[in-house]
Amino acid sequence: MDIPANHPVISAPRTGVLLVNLGTPDAPTAPAVRRYLKQFLSDRRVVEIAPILWQPILRAIILNVRPAKSAANYAKIWMPEGSPLAVYTAMQARALQQRLGGQIDVRFAMRYGEPSMTRLLQAMKADGCDRILLAPLYPQYSGATTATVVDEAARALHNMRWQPALRILPAYHDDPGYIAALASSLRNALAGLDFEPDAIVASFHGMPERTLHLGDPYHCQCQKTARLLSEALERPLVVAFQSRFGRAKWLEPSTEATIRQLAAAGKRRLAVCAPGFSVDCLETLEELAMQGKAQFMEAGGERFAYLPCLNADEPGMDMLESLVRRELAGWL
Repeated sequence: MDIPANHPVISAPRTGVLLVNLGTPDAPTAPAVRRYLKQFLSDRRVVEIAPILWQPILRAIILNVRPAKSAANYAKIWMPEGSPLAVYTAMQARALQQRLGGQIDVRFAMRYGEPSMTRLLQAMKADGCDRILLAPLYPQYSGATTATVVDEAARALHNMRWQPALRILPAYHDDPGYIAALASSLRNALAGLDFEPDAIVASFHGMPERTLHLGDPYHCQCQKTARLLSEALERPLVVAFQSRFGRAKWLEPSTEATIRQLAAAGKRRLAVCAPGFSVDCLETLEELAMQGKAQFMEAGGERFAYLPCLNADEPGMDMLESLVRRELAGWL
């Protein structure tokens, strides 16, 4: 049948996968960090304080004080291709595209900063993706991470006349493939060390303690990940939480305090991993690998190693491909 002359051009139907990570400044400069922090810290899911109270503090104090310090930290870990978080997430998207083949359109976006989720969802729909798997790259669920990705997707779809069908990759904190990938990656990293650690710290990103009491499953899922990983490795892990911010009580124990306490207790050789991060970023490469090492050495430690995230290495990509194929069932 001939297409009517006045019929709009419509792309052939496709299935898409959109990987979503937290976000990053687009440059290691104070202005870029300020733009990023303004968007990130204005999210009501991230800072659960009434805007009438929070926004004056954010705009008058935090956005005037923190960007320069954070920019200096970003500069320490910046790669020739850009921010590590963006570089590794892009590598994951390219590797997944190769694994899934041309029948699936794989792209990546950031919840805060660029490339934006809204722009990518609109572009994928315009290119014919009428079914999209949204894949937040957070193994453990939190309202401040996974939920805000879903919120942003809903806002993007709200402005579309013709919406794609949407699926959400669930948290995979206890998925056997995820645990196996972590265990394989850590075994390889430990085998490459020239010392045997006296202890291994599994450091997860911190959250205010009140989120646990309000029903957020994040703390419990972090604990379960660590337990399953410990069983897979057949060695104990010390669980801790990093990246505290503000005066509120946060999940404990803190990573900094844990590192110092282990040194004070006679542990001279320490390894630290970050099972809650899908790729290496400021919090792992600067906060753990650099600051963590300095804290351990100051407290009397002698040898320190940071064990990298899964990034786009083979174990992690095997796991990510398996998760995505499972969630695409019926669409492929």
